[in-house]
Amino acid sequence: MARNRDIPLVRREALDGAYVLLTFRHPEIAHEARAGQFVMIKAGISAEPPLRRPFSIMSVAPEREEFTLFLKAIGQGTRRLAAMDVGDLAQCLGPLGQPFVAPPEGSEALMVAGGYGIAPFLMLSRQLQASGGAGRVFYGGRSAGDVQLRSPFEHLGATLVVATEDGSLGVTGRVTAPLEAYLDAAAPKAVLYACGPDAMLHAVASLAERRGLPCQVSLDPWMGCGIGTCLGCVVWIQKPGEARPKYRCACTEGPVFDSRHVVWT
Repeated sequence: MARNRDIPLVRREALDGAYVLLTFRHPEIAHEARAGQFVMIKAGISAEPPLRRPFSIMSVAPEREEFTLFLKAIGQGTRRLAAMDVGDLAQCLGPLGQPFVAPPEGSEALMVAGGYGIAPFLMLSRQLQASGGAGRVFYGGRSAGDVQLRSPFEHLGATLVVATEDGSLGVTGRVTAPLEAYLDAAAPKAVLYACGPDAMLHAVASLAERRGLPCQVSLDPWMGCGIGTCLGCVVWIQKPGEARPKYRCACTEGPVFDSRHVVWT
């Protein structure tokens, strides 16, 4: 159940460039959040800026009642969050949204991330490890500076494949290239999971469809409230048996959707 709280920042770790890890204390999120869910959060407890911003929950530590976000400071809201000091308060509502559904027994989870879309896959990888499941992470970005969240996966012992468009780290090119090569070579029994830019999500969904593999995508439209009131995050979804697509709120019915139900535009 989502809870609204003013919460303290308990740890801040600046990474290279505009990236940062922020850890907050929030008991309900720490105990209840699942991979793929998100929070609506903003720095400070004043009315400015007026709206919270959505961020995927990267990890939780129930024993400390903490959760961590991975963000890139690219706008007013994210810059203010990134500039917070330990002890500062933020307004936070969460956990929100529908999580990823774990793959059936015997299926491999292929997680495909673009940039800060990597965030929900650390929690999913830990959930898979705890249940004895298998996972493989394909992590892409424009350059090495956009694929900084590698060490937590390496510490988990997860299989990690890195791709950068400029060739500065890992495979040269888009992250869908090594994914497609793996699908062609191994023909695995798998479920695909994707989080990142829309073009990447569509490409992963197309790869899954051509191979008859299930695929879950985390959509990232603009969100104002996170609870289905403002209707700013509606996306076109057409479920089996429906004659035509319908608008669905990504904040409440998503952000995770079956890729076969998304009407890609």
